[in-house]
Amino acid sequence: MKLTDIGAVKALMGENAFKKQYGQNFLISESVPRRIASLGLPPKARGKRRGCLEIGPGIGTLTRALAEEADRVVAVEIDESLLPILAVTLADYPHVTVIQGDAMKLDLAALVKEHFADCDSVALCANLPYYITSPLLMKILTSGAPLSSVTVMVQKEVAQRLTASAGQAAYGAITAAVAYYGKVSRLFEVPAGCFMPKPKVDSAVVKIELYPAPPVDADRELLFRVIKGAFAQRRKTLANSLTTAFPHIPRSTLAEAIVSCGWDANIRGEALSLADFAALANALANATAKAGL
Repeated sequence: MKLTDIGAVKALMGENAFKKQYGQNFLISESVPRRIASLGLPPKARGKRRGCLEIGPGIGTLTRALAEEADRVVAVEIDESLLPILAVTLADYPHVTVIQGDAMKLDLAALVKEHFADCDSVALCANLPYYITSPLLMKILTSGAPLSSVTVMVQKEVAQRLTASAGQAAYGAITAAVAYYGKVSRLFEVPAGCFMPKPKVDSAVVKIELYPAPPVDADRELLFRVIKGAFAQRRKTLANSLTTAFPHIPRSTLAEAIVSCGWDANIRGEALSLADFAALANALANATAKAGL
């Protein structure tokens, strides 16, 4: 059964085989799932077993490509009406397990520990629903699951934000937040015509190679609060924008912390890299401790 054939997809889906509220768009391109599977998993190595966790398998198009590469695949699908379809499309892959559930509510770390105990590495691959991309991506990254990498297909605009550099228009809080967890690279673009139903925008595949330890030395909670505050009011200076996240700290103290890092008092948040945000978080910690705040 060719899952990238429009006729086959329509026959499988029927009239009510999927729920539109889950934002599902099914791949009808043969090359895209193969490329994701090839680039998303680590290189094959003798005696090493590779596992793959997939979020949102749909009808199993990407899942089958992943199953051709990985030694074990676990796919989490929220739409229970797709389970009978997946039972058919994945029947020839006994090393694939489908779990019905909401990835936003599952303990991903426990799931990986339970299902991939015999694997030397576990990568995550997914075609993320557009409506929940950022929350789901942050859920994955903050889950504590021992993943080697996260390869996801997202809206082209989101891919631009994830891979932007400080100072660029697309750079934002999500850029800096994701950079805390891994190195992000854009692999390739996917035109809207590669899906059914056809979305209104193009997509792109990005890969996040996760760090074994944070790349910066700063209190994580404070760091993320600084990042969020820095972009709370993008048109304002960094000092003014941070007052939203730190209402208990006088603006003068915020400005002093910024200047102590060697920057102009009127600098804006989008000019700071992750390392800069870490430096600012540490400066704020020192400033507030000194002031007894």
